[in-house]
Amino acid sequence: MIERRQLGSTAMNVTRLALGGLFISDLGGNGASGASAIVKKAAALGLNYIDTAPAYGDSEVVLGEAFGHLDKFYVSTKLGGRPTPFDPKNRASLRESFEESLRLLRREYIDILFVHEPDRPGQYDWWDDYDSFYGPVSDVLADLKGSGLVRYTGVGGTTAYELARLVATGAYDVVLSAFNYSLLWTEADIELLPEAKRQNMGVIAGSPLQGGALARRYEEVKGGAPWLSPPRRRQFLDLYDLLDNLDMSISEVGLRFVMSNEDIDVVLTGARSVDELTANVAAAERGKLPEAVLDDLRAITRSVPFRPFEEPGLLPFGRLYRGPGPLQ
Repeated sequence: MIERRQLGSTAMNVTRLALGGLFISDLGGNGASGASAIVKKAAALGLNYIDTAPAYGDSEVVLGEAFGHLDKFYVSTKLGGRPTPFDPKNRASLRESFEESLRLLRREYIDILFVHEPDRPGQYDWWDDYDSFYGPVSDVLADLKGSGLVRYTGVGGTTAYELARLVATGAYDVVLSAFNYSLLWTEADIELLPEAKRQNMGVIAGSPLQGGALARRYEEVKGGAPWLSPPRRRQFLDLYDLLDNLDMSISEVGLRFVMSNEDIDVVLTGARSVDELTANVAAAERGKLPEAVLDDLRAITRSVPFRPFEEPGLLPFGRLYRGPGPLQ
């Protein structure tokens, strides 16, 4: 069985592997029935937490229609991106967005409501005061929590240092950090995870396989990806060499590496199919990696401790990328 633990100072006893809702949607390419099958399999395998967001296609719709089983899960969603055009300082719109999440998810309350990516400069102007990180959303969250419509609040982001400043306010119960802890780099270790520990916050790690870059081996690593920097290419080759001596897939090693960090409570798997979900749950059930393997993996991770300046935000294996610029 998958280990469970208390999520920070909350009363939530969560499975350490949980379901990310990005691909439980029209973005996953499985249709509503395929997405519903993934959710039902997650319930059968014992997972008890699902994270979603208005920005994840029709994920809230699919989840709401899939259950039945929703009472078996803790559910989190987010503020941000709805309604459009989105005004992060309009209290009425923020409340409207939350109420739409309740309706679509067919819930009477939300276990965790996150502010979605309040740490990315220039994305949304959430705050009236950027020293205290106070803005209208702060009042909306307090009102929803006070009324019992939201049990806990959180911040979910992708930065390694700005997100730590938000965590340091002590205003939230949970932090969700994506793309900051994996076999490629563990930058969350520097400020974010220590600050979350000081605040006794629950910690959720998203994108442990770096958006698919660690989901399988790629032949392009050997020289067919001009956007891959020499240090990153060497890192991948060292990782692949190590995997040759381990009886584990790269995705299993990637998941178990993140789950081996005791400062991380929950790891989200963005499974695109029932088979992928089943494999990820089986990997998670094997628990923490052996210490000798962790030592070898940490050495590889430390070889490129920060993202190279010219590296794409998502490593575009299998896609046309002539960079810099958007993917095609």
